Amino acid sequence: QVQLVESGGGLVQAGGSLRLSCAASGFIFSSYAMGWFRQAPGKEREFVAAISWGGSNIVYADSVKGRFTISRDNRKNTVYLQMNSLKPEDTAVYYCARSRRPQITTPQATDRDEYVYWGQGTQVTVSS
Repeated sequence: QVQLVESGGGLVQAGGSLRLSCAASGFIFSSYAMGWFRQAPGKEREFVAAISWGGSNIVYADSVKGRFTISRDNRKNTVYLQMNSLKPEDTAVYYCARSRRPQITTPQATDRDEYVYWGQGTQVTVSS
């Protein structure tokens, strides 16, 4: 069965960095686009970034553009989210998700309904 397992979350001071990983199994990883979302307490789950099957197409939320970098390693069935210059407002549970399709298009890639499978999430806390 499909499994997505996030890791790399933790507590970091504002201005610091974290690298999240999402290990995928149970499907042909290189055939699907992948995305990262986040959910802060009391808020809806929001789009962070998405990457196409081969990594050539990438889209970011405006709130993280220039600070976060999404990447993937199809040999390791893993998608990453490098987060730099973290801010307290980045505090949330971060989820990786598998898309319905290999390519990403906007605005569809930012829509939760575009994603079929979700990981359990990893907590990121940024202190001020």
